[in-house]
Amino acid sequence: MKNFKSFLFTVAFSAAALSNSFAADINLLNVSYDPTRELYKEYNDAFSKYWKAKTGDSVTVNQSHGGGGKQTRAVLEGLEADVVTLAVGYDVDQLYQQRKLIPENWQTLLPNNSSPYTSTIVFLVRKGNPLGIKDWNDLVKPNVSIVTPNPKTSGGARWNYLAAWAYALKHNNNDEAAAKVFLSQLFKNAAVLDTGARGSTTTFVEREIGDVLITWENEAFLVQRQFGADKYEIVAPSLSILTEPPVAVVEDVARKHGTTDVATEYLKHLYSKEGQEIIAKNFYRPTDTEIAAKYAKQFPKIELVTIDKNFGGWNVTQKKHFSDDGIFDQILAGNK
Repeated sequence: MKNFKSFLFTVAFSAAALSNSFAADINLLNVSYDPTRELYKEYNDAFSKYWKAKTGDSVTVNQSHGGGGKQTRAVLEGLEADVVTLAVGYDVDQLYQQRKLIPENWQTLLPNNSSPYTSTIVFLVRKGNPLGIKDWNDLVKPNVSIVTPNPKTSGGARWNYLAAWAYALKHNNNDEAAAKVFLSQLFKNAAVLDTGARGSTTTFVEREIGDVLITWENEAFLVQRQFGADKYEIVAPSLSILTEPPVAVVEDVARKHGTTDVATEYLKHLYSKEGQEIIAKNFYRPTDTEIAAKYAKQFPKIELVTIDKNFGGWNVTQKKHFSDDGIFDQILAGNK
């Protein structure tokens, strides 16, 4: 009997050792836009624990951050992202249109058009709001210095621009010529056009340049948390835009790396209760209705236009406003 128990122990030990020998060490690369550093630092830790408990495998998620447009070009030029979590749908579309790195129907593969969270665009001003900034029309006054990224390199900057454009149309009877003049005045007041949203935050907060930072809502809340609500105030404009940052598995790369399953689960877990809680705690607007209701009070109520309903979608908008010789280029040329 003693020998039999010893045999069973040996078999069990050997089975455990064999199981452990098959446990994998997996690495993923998430190529993301500028202000998601804090969100994915927390989420990656949570996902690694979740995946370990579920499969026994260890997963390490590496991050790459920068202006959304620059990040897209990096992936197109060979940066081997397993997943992308970018600022605008147009940038993700380019991964299919230019190199077939993802399927054409990528946006249908996850809920909410593959956007696990949303946000909007607000203003950040210094404590006391010394210039009395209340809305977009205050940003075109001659004594106001603004900080915003460059729409050519930053997805967040494109959202900033479009929110301002929507405001200008609403207050000028949908006259696009008047909207163009309004945006021209706004960009004349731009002290710096950084390549990405986080760079603009650094310019405004650490270099202390500008009176107003036009930025993601989540980024404005993060500045208050990190640097103090006694130093900065958030101004919610009367009208802004619903930003819908999308996510996708870069299937061509994930197949090559053998990471398709874990990469897919990594993005799906963003929609879980745990993922949505982390999203809300990092000041993004969760898409889960229960979690959204729980955190609703932290987000200001703003009239929001959308890229599809008000602008005809990203393909139309990109070509019209941000392509070479588009309206944004015309504005910059006219301001020289």
